[in-house]
Amino acid sequence: MDSSMIGKIEKAMRYAQEPDRINFVQFKLHFNGDHSSHLVTYNQGEWTCDCGFFSTRGVCCHVMTLERVLTGMVVPAQLTAVPA
Repeated sequence: MDSSMIGKIEKAMRYAQEPDRINFVQFKLHFNGDHSSHLVTYNQGEWTCDCGFFSTRGVCCHVMTLERVLTGMVVPAQLTAVPA
């Protein structure tokens, strides 16, 4: 292995220890929940999930899980208030 590749591997290892360097702009994924799979998207700070809970609250366990996993790399979802 040449020294150039060794340098790139070392840099990648350092970057992996600094997740604050990463900021997602958009992504789409399938989240395998306990009962079914859900389509979750993130686009410029806006979350969506096709589960029923998200449609009423603007957040759900699928999105909250991803926010925890990607802490500092995504904008948290905005909770929708439930009428009293």
